[in-house]
Amino acid sequence: MSIENRNDFDDGIKIVRTTAGFDCGGRCPLRLHVKDNAILRVEGDDAQEPEQLRACLRCRALRQLVYHPDRLKYPLKRVGPKGEGKFERISWDEALATMVEKLTFTKETYGNASIFLGNHFGYTGQLHNGSIAAARLLAMLGGFTTYYGNISSEGSVWASLTHYGSVMVGHSRDDFLNSKLIILWGWDPARMISGTNTMFHLIKAREAGARIICVDPRYTDSAAILADQWIPIRPGTDTALMAGMANVMIKEHLIDQVFLDTYTVGFEKFGDYVMGIEDGVEKTSAWAEQITGVEAMTIEGLAREYAGTKPAALMDCQGPARSAMGEQFNRCAMTLCAMTGNVGRPGGSAGGGLMGIPIGHMFFAPSVPGLKNPVEKGGPSLRGSLDLKLRLVRRIHINKIFDAILTGKDGGYPADIRLAWFFGNNWLNQLGNSNKSARALKKLDFLIVSELFMTPTAKFADLLLPVTSVAERNDLTRPWPSGPYYTAMNQAIEAFGECKSDFEIVCELAQKLGIEDFNPYSEEEWLRQFVEKHPENAEHIKDYEKFRQEGIHRVNLPEPIVAFKAQIEDPEHHPFPTPSGKIEIFSQRIADLNDPLCPPIPKYMSTREDRNDPLIETYPLQLLTPHPKNRVHSEMYKVDWLREIEPHQAWINPVDAESRRIQTGDKVYVFNDRGRLVITARVTERIIPGVICIFEGAWYDPDDEGIDRGGCANVLTNDAYSGGGASVMNTCLVQVDRCPDS
Repeated sequence: MSIENRNDFDDGIKIVRTTAGFDCGGRCPLRLHVKDNAILRVEGDDAQEPEQLRACLRCRALRQLVYHPDRLKYPLKRVGPKGEGKFERISWDEALATMVEKLTFTKETYGNASIFLGNHFGYTGQLHNGSIAAARLLAMLGGFTTYYGNISSEGSVWASLTHYGSVMVGHSRDDFLNSKLIILWGWDPARMISGTNTMFHLIKAREAGARIICVDPRYTDSAAILADQWIPIRPGTDTALMAGMANVMIKEHLIDQVFLDTYTVGFEKFGDYVMGIEDGVEKTSAWAEQITGVEAMTIEGLAREYAGTKPAALMDCQGPARSAMGEQFNRCAMTLCAMTGNVGRPGGSAGGGLMGIPIGHMFFAPSVPGLKNPVEKGGPSLRGSLDLKLRLVRRIHINKIFDAILTGKDGGYPADIRLAWFFGNNWLNQLGNSNKSARALKKLDFLIVSELFMTPTAKFADLLLPVTSVAERNDLTRPWPSGPYYTAMNQAIEAFGECKSDFEIVCELAQKLGIEDFNPYSEEEWLRQFVEKHPENAEHIKDYEKFRQEGIHRVNLPEPIVAFKAQIEDPEHHPFPTPSGKIEIFSQRIADLNDPLCPPIPKYMSTREDRNDPLIETYPLQLLTPHPKNRVHSEMYKVDWLREIEPHQAWINPVDAESRRIQTGDKVYVFNDRGRLVITARVTERIIPGVICIFEGAWYDPDDEGIDRGGCANVLTNDAYSGGGASVMNTCLVQVDRCPDS
């Protein structure tokens, strides 16, 4: 039953204060109007102080998700070939008995490492349900293999740890009002949200006089709303543009040398690279123009404006970081932030792409038995290391999960995976190289999938478990990424059909497996512990009951949060958490790796499938796969309201369209060596020539010839990662042809 946090009205309608759990970049407070166990209406935040947290169209369509006719209602077992989606209804007793049988057999026959746990944020988006409960269960069963990293931000994480020793590199969004210049570099918060009320604060900053520049291959929605200037750039060349800016700033003595001398190490080595002393190639604005397509005059103007405007916020995001140049983009952005003295300063920025603040960022688990995974016991410590090879000893890179299933130990992975349990993800759709992923899922001995819908991944399941939506469960959520507030998910209605929460499923499975003392607390006791037994949470949330009833605890800030403010104001007592105690533009830890893909200073390097790859003769267009506005990755894809807002189309410039006889509304093939898809074209000058855009998340739907009719962008992307671990979704070459029957 849900917590009693409702307000009664004469007409029998009750309001349940809760929050969304979508991984869209927002955690928005909601008010669900409920009568007779049915949601009648969804409203957003009604608070006036300090500000309303405005929900976007995704949350407004929550009712359509919860009551969608395609929701899974009952446990199902596969009766047809894997991938065809043919299932029959079974009972929960049979489903749990099957899980016990398969887990026990796999453990005893192949060992615990052959069991793979694939949990992510998808429909869960929270802490208590899913990740911790299932991981603890499998750890108590003897262990399991899992993955590390995430598709969105792994390059940014690696870069921020390299430069600052911390991922808390963000300012609270109200600090935009202190900025005089804001550069949105590869960042489109109007679509991907990136923190509830981000656009609100950017608009307020613009109204207060801040100048806003967008650097992006697309004229984004954010650029249309906010930008004083749009600087179009070729994908994957952002680091070259930054190096060209640095060259101008050094030549014209526009750098903050006192800041660099006081707070950084290694700038002279970066300067040698930029000025051509290291390799004989000076990174001039003319050099950068040839690579980026941005005119030298524009590069010089951007450098002078950024260096000469105080304070200025360079907001590098994770779009360009999801590429083969991912971590170099973020590292170079952080270097520019230091060169201008904007790190740790109100109205400035630290860069790094992550934008998180240390309030409300995450609820952590209380100390309970069973959290350590025996399969990962021993071996080298990962703590503080930037060496991906150490991680690969124990875990699988997220973009290599399906390659690991296909090749196992022979492919250099830590285990031969025989059984997998996926929940909170639709990885067949969302990881690179979907056709390869489908082959891997067919190879598995047994796949368990917990889901709300028959997703492309779910079609390959041997056992399909129906789970509750955010309206049918209790949990704790976190603002992503900028807070400052904490949120609670309160159950509004009873479970749909025979759906169960992940926590319920795991607890019942633990009982069937004979694991004693797995669940020593009630659900409410667990949630209370997450709040009260973690120092940060307990410091801010003094009244747990009030927090649950209101669904949110807001932290009133006396002033905006500024990343590394303490380090800049008092470096002696607050050093950076790096080996040197300073911002490391040159990293000895990276130099010690002796990896040519990971230079110790940020550099522009040519990569596979960039514009310099000879493959461009066959596949001459660069593909971008940004976030859509009308779904959360692949989640909410089925909601008709949202599909009506914006059709799924491929953006293509008129120059590229004309030579292919393509017009808006035509069906086109987009293809490379990895796959082929069909999608409707949108001819628009909002994207530069040589580049096309297919928004990620449309559902994979191959026909009998293997042509994807759903327009899933990851049919085309690669399942590789960069030297720093960034998934390379935005480093991809394709060709486009008009369909003959269009």
